[in-house]
Amino acid sequence: MVRILRPLLRGTTYTRLLHLWVPMLIVSVWLFIDPRTPWMPALLIAPAGLVAGVRMGEGVQARLLLTPGEKEPGISAVPAASWRDRWRTVLWLEVRMVLGVAAVFACVWLPTLTFDLTKYAWGQPPSGLPLLDRLPPHPAYALLAPLPLLVLYGAVVGLGALVTACARQLLGPSAAERLAALEERTELLLERTRIARELHDSIGHALTVAVVQAGAARAAGDAEFTGRALTAIEETGRTALEDLERVLGVLREAERPVSGRPTLTDAGRLLESARASGAEVDSEVTGPVEAVPGPVSREGYRILQEALTNVLRHAGPVPVRVRVTVAERRLTLEIRNPLPAAQVDSRGGSGLRGIRERAALLGGSALTGPDGGEWRVRAELPLG
Repeated sequence: MVRILRPLLRGTTYTRLLHLWVPMLIVSVWLFIDPRTPWMPALLIAPAGLVAGVRMGEGVQARLLLTPGEKEPGISAVPAASWRDRWRTVLWLEVRMVLGVAAVFACVWLPTLTFDLTKYAWGQPPSGLPLLDRLPPHPAYALLAPLPLLVLYGAVVGLGALVTACARQLLGPSAAERLAALEERTELLLERTRIARELHDSIGHALTVAVVQAGAARAAGDAEFTGRALTAIEETGRTALEDLERVLGVLREAERPVSGRPTLTDAGRLLESARASGAEVDSEVTGPVEAVPGPVSREGYRILQEALTNVLRHAGPVPVRVRVTVAERRLTLEIRNPLPAAQVDSRGGSGLRGIRERAALLGGSALTGPDGGEWRVRAELPLG
């Protein structure tokens, strides 16, 4: 019994009822103008749905009154971006009007019926419903008086749930909005994964070295060895701080919208940064880089960034050849540098794994490893 009556304690029940009543303001005004055509407001309101901004207004109202407090209500609050969205808004306005009429009818006539049944049970004539005039007064009508209130309760809760379901269906995100949201979520997940890899590799390594060196210095009891250990700890800590600052830069960048993230058209600053670190960068760009789709261009930028970072981290300031090619519906990135004295295992390293994961996410491929005395990173990403 308590579960059945629980909706009466929810504020959402009453905000949804208010949402259903709002269109009736237009009907009420029209009835003063021409009470013979109560259907006219439904006809007049339809063209308003073709205005792009109306969809945003309806979405804001629906979020506020139908789904208050929900983080992901499934209702869009942006202007219509296509004619399909506009026609969905027109249909929504008509559905909202019809459900509003049903809500007002239930809230007016069902309580009136309860009142009349109570009066008729006491032998008094009904005040609102002439249907009871045909029946003889009887005290048993008092037993029927609560039934319209139960129907009213079911109508208010049911119509509220129905209008919310219709809002999610007709005011829900379009295919383009869903794609944009998915793209942004993918970007966020990729950045979180990359940040986790960076912190694990850089900070974890630095802390491990510091702990080992400090323990060895304490055990050795040699001033000269302790000095070397402190120097190693200092250098490792400085490198870790630089890596941490770079990772924090990624975190700050993650707060920007997807459209503001760097793409391959911004690759020049990566190359200049590598040159400023002492690397001799020979770069060549072939094809219309600015025409590369946003997700592909952003991932290409990250792959290039990771490859140059790995060069500086493992090989130092060495000559680097960068080739970016846009052709045949495919973006190709190739970064080559001389192999360092201690060759890097092509199967290990979270940075290299991250490059392969980024390429695979877009349906492409990436190869990393030694090739003819050089270290090569080659990624191919489809443009479609």
